[in-house]
Amino acid sequence: PRRKEIVLNQYVLLKAGEKQTMPARLDANGTFVRLQIPEVLRIPDGHHLKPLNLGQKCLIDALLNPEISLVTCYGQAGTGKTLVAVAAGLHEMFNRRYNGLTISRPVVSMGDQLGFLPGSLDDKMKPWLQPIYDALDLLMQPVTQQAPRRKQKKENVGGTVSKPYDELIERGVIEIEALCYIRGRSIPNRFFILDEAQQLTPQEAKTVVTRMSRGSKLVLVGDPAQIDNPYVDSRSNGLVFTRNRLKGQPFTAHVTLSRGERSPLAEAGAHLM
Repeated sequence: PRRKEIVLNQYVLLKAGEKQTMPARLDANGTFVRLQIPEVLRIPDGHHLKPLNLGQKCLIDALLNPEISLVTCYGQAGTGKTLVAVAAGLHEMFNRRYNGLTISRPVVSMGDQLGFLPGSLDDKMKPWLQPIYDALDLLMQPVTQQAPRRKQKKENVGGTVSKPYDELIERGVIEIEALCYIRGRSIPNRFFILDEAQQLTPQEAKTVVTRMSRGSKLVLVGDPAQIDNPYVDSRSNGLVFTRNRLKGQPFTAHVTLSRGERSPLAEAGAHLM
């Protein structure tokens, strides 16, 4: 694209000759700056996440930049958008840049179906929030299996094996909740990830954005092509609306992930089905 078409905090690939390339971001001073990212995102006692492609590197640059308080990310299934966002959120939280990490999803088609699921409200929400628990499981499970057996088999009252994030959730450092709980709250000094943000209406997206206090960061990730909400489409949804309305602001950045990293099967399915 021409220089005039590039907005603030947009990512570009600078080329010098045929083989030399360097990803960069257009900063508030109007200059292209190289990415500021570590080799890997380190999660204490857990796994390290290494960016697998250029798009993920750009996303990590935006996620770790304290000057950027809103990151939007489009990506099909399997591009790693949720996993990278959660890894960056944990990395920042453990480095004490934020007081805590909140990960949320909108509950779509909640109407009749949820009432028929057995159990308490928490039990009913669990299936909707399971992909978030899966990401935490993957990132926070201890790397070595050399730990003493009795530590690994520590059990909760219910007889289930405790997870590495259970204590953090109990202390409120990590929150995993359905989006319906956010209205009326102010969210200070938190790293807030909203997964499946394409299911939001523009009004719901505005509600979330206007809840963010000073020192917090909001990350909206989703796939505009994959919508179950009958009231929005690929262009009128809250994720695309937020991106389009706020692009070019010095505190916002956007990344589109196009390369699938889950498996060749998932990649083919995302493109061909």
